[in-house]
Amino acid sequence: MNRHAFLALCASLVFSALPALAAPEAPETVTPTDGVIRKLNRASGSITITHGELPNLHMGPMTMSFKAKDPAMLKKWKEGDKIRFRAVDAKGVLTVTSIEAAK
Repeated sequence: MNRHAFLALCASLVFSALPALAAPEAPETVTPTDGVIRKLNRASGSITITHGELPNLHMGPMTMSFKAKDPAMLKKWKEGDKIRFRAVDAKGVLTVTSIEAAK
């Protein structure tokens, strides 16, 4: 492979990776998702939720644990509560940024 072909290949690889390096969505722009609280661990600031699709995280419905952006946000909730929540990928940690009662 000559030098120009090599540089063209390197450039195409870098530019194809740019969308993955884009800034994460601001939490307030994420569409809330319905869920049910399955487990709370206030000491560690984690919450397990059975939830619907999370389009911004490219996840289908499932049950999984998240970190709470602020552990104090977990104080008023209990297992079995139906909620609407927002979650983002905060530097590789799936994080709940807001929780409200489901209507």
